[in-house]
Amino acid sequence: MNAEVRNLVDTVVADTTLYYFENNPKGAKIIIEKCQTSARAREAAKRARDLVFRKNALSSLALPGKLADCSERNSDFAELYIVEGDSAGGSAKMGRDRRFQAILPLRGKILNTERAHLDRILGNNEVRAIITALGTAIGDDFNLENLRYGRIIILCDADIDGAHIRTLLLTFFFRYMPKIIEDGHLYIAQPPLYSISHKKNVKYAFSDVERDNIINSLNGGKLQSKYHVQRYKGLGEMNPDQLWDTTMDPEKRILLAVTIEDAASADQTFDMLMGSVVAPRRRFIQTHAKQVKNLDV
Repeated sequence: MNAEVRNLVDTVVADTTLYYFENNPKGAKIIIEKCQTSARAREAAKRARDLVFRKNALSSLALPGKLADCSERNSDFAELYIVEGDSAGGSAKMGRDRRFQAILPLRGKILNTERAHLDRILGNNEVRAIITALGTAIGDDFNLENLRYGRIIILCDADIDGAHIRTLLLTFFFRYMPKIIEDGHLYIAQPPLYSISHKKNVKYAFSDVERDNIINSLNGGKLQSKYHVQRYKGLGEMNPDQLWDTTMDPEKRILLAVTIEDAASADQTFDMLMGSVVAPRRRFIQTHAKQVKNLDV
């Protein structure tokens, strides 16, 4: 086909398409939306490929700058703490065992990935940092064999905001990296709620009941025994030694293994509480409102 004929065909196609769009606005809208969706998918695929390491799964090339990596190169023995906040991240970096524990602090709440398109997800700095640190890529390029850490541990404050961030992270893994959950790589750390100081001894409580039991046990249960109770409002209130002793020491810490059922339940609850449909959220609030005694806000 010579240039003159090709130009004629292009002109006829353009004029016909324009005529159709002008006379069929609904059809034109559908076509344009499909084109936009395809463009977003192409951009998302390109961004996902850009997150794959050029060398190998354990290369430090292109790792996020705020990641404090570990020296262990065998992923079976390495673990990554995804930590809420720069303050807690700083304490975790100082308190960790650098040989096998890596720290990735997050700044604020990550993007709600429940309904976001993949291109928008990959445009979020915090999500990109997680994907890059893990080394698996995402979407069609996801490869579990490139996972850089055998354990991925979510470490958030023991309050409402911390629960929100933890649910956002669970939603992300459930939606876009379910194989990590299915193969048993995802955990939730359990930081203490209280420290109880008695003379020179310090004990930690992970619930109100445990706190009361510790207090009652002091000095044979005598209430006049002198003690000091500190309620941790956030991980940032703990110094590096405390964070290590209570939450990061493999000999003492409490980790909850996340199952795919746990993540699915969190995803459903999050969708109910934060989604656009009001009726289920209203029913939940009306049903459970009277059960709330001490609301942590």
